[in-house]
Amino acid sequence: MDVCLFLIGTVSDMPDGAPTIDVASLHAATHAIDGLRRLVIHRPVEPARGDPLLSAPGKHPHCVLQWYFDDLGTLETALESDGCIQTALDILGTSSHQSLFAQQVMAVRTFATPAGAGAPQQSAERCTYLVSYEGEADDFNAWLTHYLIHHPPLMAELPGIRELEIYTRVDYRSGLALPRATAMQRNKVVFDDPLALSAALASPVRARMKRDFDRFPTYSGSTPHYPMRSIYGNLREEPSDRRS
Repeated sequence: MDVCLFLIGTVSDMPDGAPTIDVASLHAATHAIDGLRRLVIHRPVEPARGDPLLSAPGKHPHCVLQWYFDDLGTLETALESDGCIQTALDILGTSSHQSLFAQQVMAVRTFATPAGAGAPQQSAERCTYLVSYEGEADDFNAWLTHYLIHHPPLMAELPGIRELEIYTRVDYRSGLALPRATAMQRNKVVFDDPLALSAALASPVRARMKRDFDRFPTYSGSTPHYPMRSIYGNLREEPSDRRS
C-alpha cells in the first residue's frame, strides 16, 4: 500500500500573509528524492457551491503538499533531519514558516472512478475537495469498516469525478521540525475544475452521501471540507494497473 506525507499549512497567526510556494522550484527540488513517485501542490480556490459542509474560508489551509511514496521505509529516509525533503523545503525558504505547517503520514487507499483517465501529466491542474476527520471514532474498526464498504461506492458516482482516495493514519519516524497533525482519516475527490466540483456537490448523489454519513458509527470531532487548486508533478510514470 502506498503512503503519503501531508504537509498542511494554516493561515492562523500569519502576520505577513500566506507564504509563497514556487511551484516550479519545488518540483525541481524534488526530482532527487529517492522513491518519491508523485507530488501534488494544493492551493485554495473559490468556495465550491452546493455543499453545506464547506468550511469557512478562514479555516482553509494556505496550501497542502502531498508527497507519495511506495513504502514507509523509503519515506522515513527522506524525512530524516538532513534528508531530501528538508533540503527541498530549505531551497524554497519554507523553513522560515515551519511553525505554520503540520506533518502527517497516512496510508493511501485508491478507488476506481468511472471518469478516471489516469493521473494528469506533469504540471497539469485539477480541482480537489479535501476532507479531514479531526476527531475520534468510539470504535475505529467499526467506523472504517462501515466507511470503506458504503461510502466510496457513493463517492465514485459523483458526476465527473476523476480520482478518489481515502487516507488513514500510520505511525512514522520524522526528523522534520514540524508539529504533527493527527487526523483520524482524510479523503480526496478530484475534478477537472471548480465548476465540475460544484456540479458534483449539487447532484443527487450528495444527498445519498449525507444519508450514509448520518449512519456512520459514533464519531466526535470536526470534519473540515475545503476546495483546492491542485498542481501535479508526476516524477515517475505509474503503471496502468496502479490506477484500477
